[in-house]
Amino acid sequence: MADRTAPNCHLRLEWVYGYRGHQCRNNLYYTAAKEIVYFVAGVGVVYNTREHKQKFYLGHNDDIISLALHPERVLVATGQVGKEPYICVWDSYTVQTVSILKDVHTHGIACLAFDLEGQCLVSVGLDSKNTICVWDWRRGKVLAAAPGHTDRIFDISWDLYQPSKLVSCGVKHIKFWSLCGNALTPKRGVFGKTGDLQTILCLACAKDEVTYSGALNGDIYVWKGINLMRTVQGAHGSGIFSMNACEEGFATGGRDGCVRLWDLNFKPITVIDLRETDQGYKGLSVRSVCWRGDHILVGTQDSEIFEVVVHDRNKPFLIMQGHCEGELWALAVHPTKPLAMTGSDDRSVRIWSLIDHALIARCNMEEPIRCAAVSTDGIHLALGMKDGSFTVLRVRDMTEVVHIKDRKEAIHELKYSPDGAHLAVGSNDNSVDIYSVVQRYKKVGECIGSSSFITHMDWSTDSKHLQTNDGSGRRLFYRMPSGKEVTNREELKLVQWASWTCVLGPEVNGVWPKYSDINDINSVDANFNNQVLVTADDYGLVKLLRYPCVKKGAKFKKYLGHSAHITNARWSHDYQWVITIGGADHSVFQWKFVPERKSKEALHIAPQETLADSNSEESDSDQSDVPEMDSEIEQETQLTYRRQVYKEDLPQLKEQCKEKHRATAMKKRERAPGSGVKLHFIHGYRGYDCRSNLFYTQTGEIVYHVAAIGVVYNRQQNTQRFYMGHDDDILCLAIHPLKDFVATGQVGRDSSVHIWDTETLKPMSVLKGFHQLGVCALDFSADGKRLASVGLDDNHTIVLWDWRKGEKLSAMRRVQLGSKDKIFVVKINPYLPDKLITAGVKHMKFWHKAGGGLIGRKGNMGKTETMMCAVYGWSEEMVFSGTCTGDICIWRDMFLMKTVKAHDGPVFSMHALEKGFVTGGKDGIVALWDDTFERCLKTYAIKRAVLAPGSKGLLLEDNPSIRAISLGHGHILVGTKNGEILEVDKSGPITLLVQGHMEGEVWGLATHPHLPLCATVSDDKTLRIWDLSPSHCMLAVRKLRKGGRCCCFSPDGKALAVGLNDGSFLIVNADTLEDLVSFHHRKDIISDIRFSPGSGKYLAVASGDTFVDIYNVMSSKRVGVCKGCLNYITHLDWDKRGKLLQVNTSAKEQFFFEAPRGKRQTIPATEVEKIDWSTWTCVLGTSVEGIWPVISEVTEVTAACLSNDRKVLATGDDLGYVKLFRYPVRGKYAKFKRYVAHSTHVTNVRWSHEDSLLVTVGGSDTCLMIWAHEPESHRELRQCDSEESDIESEDDGGYDSDVTRENEINYTIKALSTNMRPMTGVKPHLQLKEPSVDERPPVSRALPQPEKLQTNNVGKKKRPIDDLVLELVFGYRGNDCRNNVHYLNEGADIIYHTASVGIVLNLTTSCQSFYVEHSDDILCLTINQHPKFPNVVATGQVGDTGDMSATSPSIHVWDAMTKQTLSVLRCFHAGGVCSVSFSATGKLLLSVGLDTEHTITIWKWQEGAKVASRIGHTQRIFVAEFRPDSDTHFVSVGIKHVRFWMLAGRALLSKKGVLSSIEDARMQTMLSVAFGANNLTFTGTISGDVCVWKEHILVRIVAKAHTGPVFTMYTTLRDGLIVTGGKERPSKEGGALKLWDQELKRCRAFRLETGQIIDCVRSVCRGKGKILVGTRNAEIIEVGEKNAACNILVNGHMDGPIWGLGTHPSRDVFLSAAEDGTVRLWDIPEKKMLNKVNLGHPARTISYSPEGDMVAIGMKNGEFIILLVASLKIWGKKRDRRSPIQDIRFSPNSRYLAVGSTESAVDFYDLTLGPQLNRINCCRDIPSFVMQMDFSADSTYIQISTGAYKRLVYEVPAGKQVTEQSHIDRITWATWTSVLGDEVMGIWSRNSDKADVTCACVSHSGLNVVTGDDFGMVKLFDFPCPEKFAKHKRFLGHSAHLTNIRFTSGDHFVVSAGGDDRSLFVWRCVHAAH
Repeated sequence: MADRTAPNCHLRLEWVYGYRGHQCRNNLYYTAAKEIVYFVAGVGVVYNTREHKQKFYLGHNDDIISLALHPERVLVATGQVGKEPYICVWDSYTVQTVSILKDVHTHGIACLAFDLEGQCLVSVGLDSKNTICVWDWRRGKVLAAAPGHTDRIFDISWDLYQPSKLVSCGVKHIKFWSLCGNALTPKRGVFGKTGDLQTILCLACAKDEVTYSGALNGDIYVWKGINLMRTVQGAHGSGIFSMNACEEGFATGGRDGCVRLWDLNFKPITVIDLRETDQGYKGLSVRSVCWRGDHILVGTQDSEIFEVVVHDRNKPFLIMQGHCEGELWALAVHPTKPLAMTGSDDRSVRIWSLIDHALIARCNMEEPIRCAAVSTDGIHLALGMKDGSFTVLRVRDMTEVVHIKDRKEAIHELKYSPDGAHLAVGSNDNSVDIYSVVQRYKKVGECIGSSSFITHMDWSTDSKHLQTNDGSGRRLFYRMPSGKEVTNREELKLVQWASWTCVLGPEVNGVWPKYSDINDINSVDANFNNQVLVTADDYGLVKLLRYPCVKKGAKFKKYLGHSAHITNARWSHDYQWVITIGGADHSVFQWKFVPERKSKEALHIAPQETLADSNSEESDSDQSDVPEMDSEIEQETQLTYRRQVYKEDLPQLKEQCKEKHRATAMKKRERAPGSGVKLHFIHGYRGYDCRSNLFYTQTGEIVYHVAAIGVVYNRQQNTQRFYMGHDDDILCLAIHPLKDFVATGQVGRDSSVHIWDTETLKPMSVLKGFHQLGVCALDFSADGKRLASVGLDDNHTIVLWDWRKGEKLSAMRRVQLGSKDKIFVVKINPYLPDKLITAGVKHMKFWHKAGGGLIGRKGNMGKTETMMCAVYGWSEEMVFSGTCTGDICIWRDMFLMKTVKAHDGPVFSMHALEKGFVTGGKDGIVALWDDTFERCLKTYAIKRAVLAPGSKGLLLEDNPSIRAISLGHGHILVGTKNGEILEVDKSGPITLLVQGHMEGEVWGLATHPHLPLCATVSDDKTLRIWDLSPSHCMLAVRKLRKGGRCCCFSPDGKALAVGLNDGSFLIVNADTLEDLVSFHHRKDIISDIRFSPGSGKYLAVASGDTFVDIYNVMSSKRVGVCKGCLNYITHLDWDKRGKLLQVNTSAKEQFFFEAPRGKRQTIPATEVEKIDWSTWTCVLGTSVEGIWPVISEVTEVTAACLSNDRKVLATGDDLGYVKLFRYPVRGKYAKFKRYVAHSTHVTNVRWSHEDSLLVTVGGSDTCLMIWAHEPESHRELRQCDSEESDIESEDDGGYDSDVTRENEINYTIKALSTNMRPMTGVKPHLQLKEPSVDERPPVSRALPQPEKLQTNNVGKKKRPIDDLVLELVFGYRGNDCRNNVHYLNEGADIIYHTASVGIVLNLTTSCQSFYVEHSDDILCLTINQHPKFPNVVATGQVGDTGDMSATSPSIHVWDAMTKQTLSVLRCFHAGGVCSVSFSATGKLLLSVGLDTEHTITIWKWQEGAKVASRIGHTQRIFVAEFRPDSDTHFVSVGIKHVRFWMLAGRALLSKKGVLSSIEDARMQTMLSVAFGANNLTFTGTISGDVCVWKEHILVRIVAKAHTGPVFTMYTTLRDGLIVTGGKERPSKEGGALKLWDQELKRCRAFRLETGQIIDCVRSVCRGKGKILVGTRNAEIIEVGEKNAACNILVNGHMDGPIWGLGTHPSRDVFLSAAEDGTVRLWDIPEKKMLNKVNLGHPARTISYSPEGDMVAIGMKNGEFIILLVASLKIWGKKRDRRSPIQDIRFSPNSRYLAVGSTESAVDFYDLTLGPQLNRINCCRDIPSFVMQMDFSADSTYIQISTGAYKRLVYEVPAGKQVTEQSHIDRITWATWTSVLGDEVMGIWSRNSDKADVTCACVSHSGLNVVTGDDFGMVKLFDFPCPEKFAKHKRFLGHSAHLTNIRFTSGDHFVVSAGGDDRSLFVWRCVHAAH
């Protein structure tokens, strides 16, 4: 039989010919050791030119395409392509991996760059967004990521002179990035007029913010900041591909083949034209330059590397060359010399010396070459071409011998015969031609048997036969030289082949994997001497196999290096080397062959590290040589732990179902029961599929797990305590070295690991996010800081954690084809925490951490056996592992030193001691060993005979399989497969401590009628009796022939009936468990069995056969059969009289039968309830309707049991929940209490006889759980373990308009805003101009054009305005934001926000200062109260999707005094950030999103790192706040929501508030939160109540703390007093503001003297003796605590938009009119509101008269009013229109009033006729509504801009339209506020397709125009600006939609009015110098 193992010899990569110049740049550098680093294919190469040696880095698994050198020039980063590409950082000296960065990019990594210190690495991906990512590469952590650009990025660089700045460039762009927090924020480079916008290919940064960049046209663009400063024209003839900065200056290389050197100021030094040098050629293109000292390295497009010495620059050295563009297919080796010949699609043939590693000859042909062969004497070289011809050259001088073209399609293979006489040429024309060499290559034969192209050929040694392979997978034979096909196979039996390069045939069957496409192996070559075969395939793998290999799927060794398909592989003539060539990577690899005898000596050389092993993955084809798999292990490897429904999915499922059930939920639902249960004791231990999961804790208690529970067992007191944080099966457990903490891993879709404290049973950290399906192995490091975990997913992901921080340190997916073998154990090296081992099915691997990845190597042994356990020994390199055959393997490093036989059957557990080891195996023996496994010191057999008297149970069998061993406290702790935990005393006796059922489902459960006992029966074929009293032990056990599913005690408790799975049942004596009687009448499972009540005369037996048999117990006869059910019977109950049976079936049918005959009865539902049932265990019927959950499609209620006092119904279901309901459970979806402990399904529940205990059994978790029942009366308010029911009641505490508005508001993103006014028509910049009739002659004799605008300051020199500076903001965002006003600096300043501006107001000077870095509206604000962070503020803004781009929502953390940004946190909260809160230490920040999931995220804001994030609630969360004394606990409140959160590591755990403790409490919408001492929390509700919570339990309600919603609460840190603010009418007793004591018992109310009917407080803050209040009406008020005096600090319009704006003709005051029905007068110098008038109707427009003595106001209802300014008395009012007045104007001569309305009309009124205001005329034919109006200076014309983008001019007062353009051009206007007209064409921007310019105003000087638009921008232009897209300055701050803008008198200020933000911004005008 041929040897099935992989060959023992191996290959070592010795040389790579080539360099990747195509499609890559800047990839060639000098290292510190003056070696050259570059890459080719998938290999990083370090080339020492002096010694002519190469080293290789083999850590990638696909093409490398980018490379960066660390500033210290030893480390290299390389990035690859692929679906999940990664970056490797490696050491160029040792070529070992230092770090792996992965899981961010897709497609590939295009660019890499290190920063100046070398701490950070930036990478650019090839994905559609060209993601840019900044890494802390040593830790493998992402610091920031952002979409880079919509098009390709070609280069990226750190600014080496400014920290945290980067520059990237690419297709038609250059971007300047700044890194702050986790945000990368770009600014696009402005090309301006200096240069054309074009593609930038490379860049280098210099000092003083200067950046040099190389452009596609050969220019160098020089940038200063973000602006293009100058260009260096024609630096190169065409594109500049590479730029390299060094100490001396810059080197650039371009497509023109030149390298130029520049000094530090970019003055040219010299130029080197490589095309002109000796080695140069036309078309040479430079892709990479590196300048160091006097050496320059140049890499070219055609895979050459030149080295140039500067002072001798005309003689560059060619130090590396390779094939260039096109595929490389041809390879031949010389028959007698160490030479290889290659030919490629680049039309060159090259000869390489394998000794000198150099190219010795090259010749260019006419056609692409596809194959090559050398004649046997080495004289001729034949080349097959792509066009169907072939050429023969003389090897000596490369001269042509012949050129023959007989075929049209490519020649794919040619070979000389061994006797040298013939040449066979195989083509893609499906034929082989035979040519005679001696007859000058005359064609002498032809083979035409193939139906497809010829792929491979081999001659026989006697040159008489030829075998061929073709593309269809056929193998054919021909006689030579005639070419006749051989069909008689006998003739071939004796043929010996001279070479074997065919891929088909029995000898090479093994090269094919078992299931593979037939053409993915491209080349094979056999080495007959050493009996090995080399193959090359499409996956870039070179494999070594034994030759011949007959069976498919043979074992192999594999080598990576080539990235994609390898086209050919050949042995050299003396079998010293293998040469392989890559198709796409056009590289030639030379591998040294190391035969067997040598490879033994080479063992001490560390094998070259690769990510994949060089040993083959075991293929699983021939199991014949694998030892018999142990049945237990077999079983265990089959377990998948997949769930139909994961608990994580329940919230979504509920949401989906809720919709359906909204209607039913409106009905009154049954309340939850008053009493509850508490887990008391569990019988069970999970040993059947877990190992090493049992330990002693610090205090000598025992910790283990079963079901979803971590158990801490005290063996002295026989009590248990439970960790209940998991919600599904725990699969593994590890203990911290200090034995105080435990880590447990569970099953789940995204399964988690909990680390918890065995004393407090509180979680310390929860780790999740990396393992699917489940976590199967865990281990702590020796210092306890790290934890390793292994997942159950197909790749068995291994993760190394810093568990306290919850951070993943590194991870590795074992991605291997077909290796889905389970890992059983992971162990961290106690001496070197960066190393670890994993062991499992046919698997033993040694790993070490590299950055964010792990690198693994296989243990070195012949056949890898299945390992069940492993430990480290007494030194860092010693490892011991136990196998499935009973051996212990002893390893040193990765090498197997020896094996020791330890057990019969698998070794399941081992434990290292100080001086030795202890092992346990399937044979049930515990063995103690010395420290070298030389001798076994002692063995203990686990037998019944040695069981000590104090045992809590009985051993089921001798020598049970041992699954866990642990030592401590002088004992050995042993866990068995049968679910027993035993303690072995060193002297021999064994005590049994805990036991449960063995593997198999437990269904049968019965409690004794009057004793504290219960019986269980399980599929493990045992019947057991358990003591429920405090001794908690198993009293008796009996083995059964078959498994059982049910059991029942007789009413007197003497007999016990048991139903078995084969259809039989027996009745046994309840004390001795001996048979009394048995029957076998049915075939299917007996599913339920019940004695009739009273004397127990009858026994009802239900079976899966759909029948219930009734037996008379006394006479042992069957007396009746109940027929008529159609399905499997699930439950039975008797009535009290023993006359009636109720039956449930699996199809949810309910039947009734009369006993004893079994006659079926139909009983109406109303009667059923009246029947007195003896027991109730059924799950159907109206009295239990409410137990079925909302998601009953997914889950079944499997069991129920009514307590004996008939008050509480307990149920168990398929999701593992135990629930308690108040009986009867009428109406759907009753409320309940629910408990999680069982993991999967609860199969049965029973109350004990006096209701003091509830007993439950779990199906597959094999547990029996005992719960203590705590009736209502004596339940003190302790922590309940229960969770509340699912569907909240619909009434949420009432309706409030403010709450509804806040909940439903849709925040607009400025960048996406659309027009505010309903405009129609074509925008001005898109209108086609009609050519004007009279084009004026060039020299006009006519009068000079009059001024466009009457200028008011004629006397002074007019000066244009250069800039606007924000001076004042009137406004505060109170109507939909909360908790956003705070004191700073001991109350000297206050901080608040409006629009996108953060405002700090100094209370003494009234000066405002602004934070303006937000790009969109601020929604929330908080201050850091920790003294270490004074004046630190966080603000969160609106944003678009959470894609981390510049429009994503973000949080800015900034210093309120300096306005400096400290950190920017981009977040995934799509929509915006609605709440922020700092933790107690000030280091963490909590944020809540407006996204649909209402995500809650916690940040380390200083680093910009996200600590944890979790879905918050399905509906809006309003506020989340940290407890003032905590960094880990916080509370969130929202729509019908209050949750109490805890941060554990990186996980957020939460509890819903529990309301059941207070009668009739219901979950309302919660609006605010405050905190008290001793874990008290206060939440304000929509109804005005305040709820008081202790932990998460409601303890009190402060009814009607306010009469309306309690919007805000504030906890004072210094004295604990609490301020609340709400909505209520001011009265004598109450006000909307109250100050309370620490417990919210006493309060004092304050009245806000605002004059409003209802006060609505949105924000409160308390300082020293003062309370700061922000109201819904945009006021900020300071209230004195002593005297209750109110001082209004800030005023604003409460509802917007503010439409009207009027500036005083001579003073710096202005008026505003808004939707809130007020007109307000503002004083700029005084910085305050002087007055306000309530109009009672929304106002739309306002205007001063020319003298400033009158004001006209236009209203939304069509009315207008004229007020006298002095007295604010109404002078006159009129309503001639029914729709809004849009603009109102006095004529300059004060005679006329023009009123423009939405009714497309302008009305004229003559004011001289007095206040009755009769209309004298109007303008008609206006195409749309009126927007703005302006009078001419002489009051005779008016211009009107309209909603149809048309500007019209009319005569005043005639109302006649003026149409003649020349006439219009001569008018001088008094004012200009129109956004239309040629004079202002330039104010319309390109991107205003959806949004408009809404308002404009020309300055009084007539030199500038300011505009406002729908994007919220204020822009300053020159006036007039007739050119499209005029230059301007922009000023941000407003929200979307500016409504109006005006200059004040003398052009001192600009006032802009906001639509969405209800704010007025005052900008100071900065005038140009003279």
